[in-house]
Amino acid sequence: MKKLVVLFLVISATISSAQDPVLLRLNYEKGASYSVSMNMSQEMGTMMSMGMSIDMGMKIIDAKGENYESEMKFTKISMDMLQGGNIISFDSSKSDDELDEAGKMMKTQMGPMLEAVVLTKGNNLGEITEAVVEPNVPGMEDIANQSSNVVYPKEAVKVGSTWTMSKDEKGMKMDFLYTVTSILKETILLDLSGDVSGMADGKITGNIKIDRTSGIPLETLMNMNLSVNGQELTSKVSVTTRKK
Repeated sequence: MKKLVVLFLVISATISSAQDPVLLRLNYEKGASYSVSMNMSQEMGTMMSMGMSIDMGMKIIDAKGENYESEMKFTKISMDMLQGGNIISFDSSKSDDELDEAGKMMKTQMGPMLEAVVLTKGNNLGEITEAVVEPNVPGMEDIANQSSNVVYPKEAVKVGSTWTMSKDEKGMKMDFLYTVTSILKETILLDLSGDVSGMADGKITGNIKIDRTSGIPLETLMNMNLSVNGQELTSKVSVTTRKK
């Protein structure tokens, strides 16, 4: 009987905790380091398919009040692309002797990304106020921005709460809708949906798993089904973040 009472109390505490409104905030600590893994894929029928994996290291170099500064560096890049019947593969962990001619050409393009650092300033809502790449490498900032696709609302949320966010990327406007589907003791789950307009039109679906204590998105999945100049394009981005 005593064990049943204890079990009931634990269950009751868990349910109560899950039902309490939660204030979503990034609670970064100065000096904290994270490993970020991002996988991206795109398919446009028989015309083109591409898969890319990027491993990144992120360090919080300052955190005061609502603001933080971080530096991010790519540590590994691999890619497989099929275009016009040609296959191009690249893996930054391989030596020149292990790469074919196409891979070596990709190395000259991707190599600078592995040497550069992305310096960002943001706030605890997840809004990026400044991003600088040193030295400047075209395209690197765009890839780094894909690693974050959520800005938290100012008010506390509960299961069923929704909020929106919009952003523009290279002529595409993306309107996101976030819905809280679950609040657990350690994690918060969001459903992600939305619309794409502009140079491409389509729908967004996905989900996000957030660490309740730190507010850090641990796992993000975003799918986009798009129409680009009459061609159907499917895109998938998944991001995993872990504290070192």
